[in-house]
Amino acid sequence: MDIHEGKYRPIELLRYAGLFLWFCAGIPLLFMRVIYPQPLSQEFWIAWFILQGMFGLMYWNLMQYLPERTSTGHRLMYLCLLTASALGISAVSQSMMGGILLLIVSVILPWMLPLVPAVSWLIAQNVLLAVALSRIPNVSLSDASVEAGLFLGMSLFAFMSSVVVLRQNAARDELRRVNSELRATQALLAENTRIAERVRIARELHDLVGHHLTALTLNLEVVTHLAEGKVLEHVQQAHSLARLLLADVREVVSDMRQGDMVNLADALNTLIEGVPQPRIHLDMPAEEVMTDPHRAQVLLRCVQEMITNAVRHAQADNLWIRLSITPDGLAMSARDDGIGVDKVAIGNGLSGMTERLKQLGGKLEIESEPGAGFALHAWLPTKV
Repeated sequence: MDIHEGKYRPIELLRYAGLFLWFCAGIPLLFMRVIYPQPLSQEFWIAWFILQGMFGLMYWNLMQYLPERTSTGHRLMYLCLLTASALGISAVSQSMMGGILLLIVSVILPWMLPLVPAVSWLIAQNVLLAVALSRIPNVSLSDASVEAGLFLGMSLFAFMSSVVVLRQNAARDELRRVNSELRATQALLAENTRIAERVRIARELHDLVGHHLTALTLNLEVVTHLAEGKVLEHVQQAHSLARLLLADVREVVSDMRQGDMVNLADALNTLIEGVPQPRIHLDMPAEEVMTDPHRAQVLLRCVQEMITNAVRHAQADNLWIRLSITPDGLAMSARDDGIGVDKVAIGNGLSGMTERLKQLGGKLEIESEPGAGFALHAWLPTKV
């Protein structure tokens, strides 16, 4: 089962806004004879057309998978090609058209790199723009610096706007994830409350009604030895009804005490449905996974910790969670495709999971290697 939200509204808006700006920057290509009265060489036109087309193609391809995580090398390759294309357009056209395209690069930088490297890239691309503009005839270095400075200011505004959108997007995803955790916990709490009430009623039936019926049965048994005639017949009938009623009460009490199991699968589905990233693949048995509320709560906390680790630390695209019923217990395995670590640091989350499992006689195993993701295996014995 895959739980994933395929579209991010901010990215959709950025994609089409960037394409519109790219088209506007390419308008001179459509009206070259009007904008440039003097004939331009065929090589000039072809170079500009190739660079403009390459920028648009790379941008469209890049925006198809953002904000999915990709390798650092992949991101740097796209940024280098986009920046080089924009600077090349300014050099070929001897205009500020490349600066317009660099505004598009400024918008996607926060989605591609951490904040400090992204700001450094932003400054570097505008410095290179000043160099490219300074090579235009009759444009001095000071004039080129002023124009590049103006583009730097606009780029910084676009960059910060994208940072705000990115952080709001992350906050929204975090809120959805926490809300799913609360809903899953609330569902288990409601089940615990229901079970506790059933147990209380069963206890009251056993302690009050059951004891009184037992006393009534014993007294009627004594009366059967003292009564005669028709009185004895009615007493024996009352004795039989009392015994039958006592058996019914005991059966009801047994049924109520046996209904203290919850379906762990429902809680897990509720937990993961609000996690847009990473993509979660949930593998569970076809039948209901019934267990007592305490064990369900422990395994739910293990899954929560694994999801939190994958979101905040692992930089994973996928998370596989498998729940299985073994002859001697209940097993849960979780594995992501994140960066992994050479040595696992046991923090508060993993320590808490280990302690909860040990209290119920279970165990926790952790596996991780650099570049091979992070895996967690939890096991709980069958309730005795």
